[in-house]
Amino acid sequence: MLYVLAAFLVSLVFTLLIVRYRSWHDGLTADNDLHGVQKYHARPVPRIGGLSLIVANCCTCAIVAVREPDILPDMILLLASAMPAFLGGFAEDLTKHVRVLIRLGLAMASGVAAYYLVGAAVTRVDIIGLDWFLQFGVVSLVFTAIAIGGAANAINIIDGYNGLAAVVSAMILAGFAYVSFYLGDRLLLIVALSTLGGVIGFLVWNYPHGHIFLGDGGAYFLGFVIGELSVLMLARHPEVSAWFPLLLCIYPVFETLFSIYRKRWLRGRSPGAPDGVHLHMLIYKRVVRWAIGSREMRHKTQRNSMTSPYLWLLSSLAVIPAVLFWQRPYVLMFCTLAFSATYIYLYRRLVLFRMPKWMIVKCKRRRR
Repeated sequence: MLYVLAAFLVSLVFTLLIVRYRSWHDGLTADNDLHGVQKYHARPVPRIGGLSLIVANCCTCAIVAVREPDILPDMILLLASAMPAFLGGFAEDLTKHVRVLIRLGLAMASGVAAYYLVGAAVTRVDIIGLDWFLQFGVVSLVFTAIAIGGAANAINIIDGYNGLAAVVSAMILAGFAYVSFYLGDRLLLIVALSTLGGVIGFLVWNYPHGHIFLGDGGAYFLGFVIGELSVLMLARHPEVSAWFPLLLCIYPVFETLFSIYRKRWLRGRSPGAPDGVHLHMLIYKRVVRWAIGSREMRHKTQRNSMTSPYLWLLSSLAVIPAVLFWQRPYVLMFCTLAFSATYIYLYRRLVLFRMPKWMIVKCKRRRR
């Protein structure tokens, strides 16, 4: 609890300072694009919330140095490995001109760094045939880099509404923390808890009013940590099924894979091109937007925040069974297929304007 509390308080205060003194840095850090295809905020908002996560993790390292110094070197190396991914996203937050391929390449570079510095190598996925190929060093290195780059990009893709990426990441981190505690792995436990505390501290100022955004830097950092926890857990604990981290992270992972399929093969566009038909955007457009029809700024912010709980619920349908059955591969496989089918079913219903009745929310507005 000490690590969660410390990271939470540091993140809470640091994020408050960013928000309180935003006038000092708004010209550089604020997201002023209010009309882009993926923009749903009503006023310029700082998008450097990822700094709070970095500061929180650095403060946790200071505590680790005193309480558990044997773990400190690996934590420092892991944070150092995260820097290319974080800095690539952070540069985009400041300049708004860093290409997707560059950010993805830097995230993959972070995966390569962790491969060599902390031994975070993917050597099994519990799929017959593929595991044999992963025993070759070059194959394992390439697969690891792609997996980490994909994880970082996946969290960035779902970071579309207040609290969405933060809460989904918090649930995933809590799942890793639970299993790490059961396994007695102090390194993975502390990394998961410190990042979780940082996310919750940031979330206080992000949800529901959206005073600050996670930004690409924060999303890529969270994706890197989640990806590394997945890789390290499988590398350090053979008893953990490879389907556990997949099911735990299936919402952002499947969102990414489905987006690539939808853009590249159905629409003939670049997978990196932004569009407005991700699942969370369809929920906003087909369900939430009509619940609050006013275009006032306060109502637009309310619509933004009302979208996220639908995806929290969807993600929890995977997180809960993943934590309960982390050692039972066939149950995890079934749950992974069930989630994928549920996602496609829900997506198709929304595209066809056939929204399930349970999703419809009616909000009454007071007359002036």
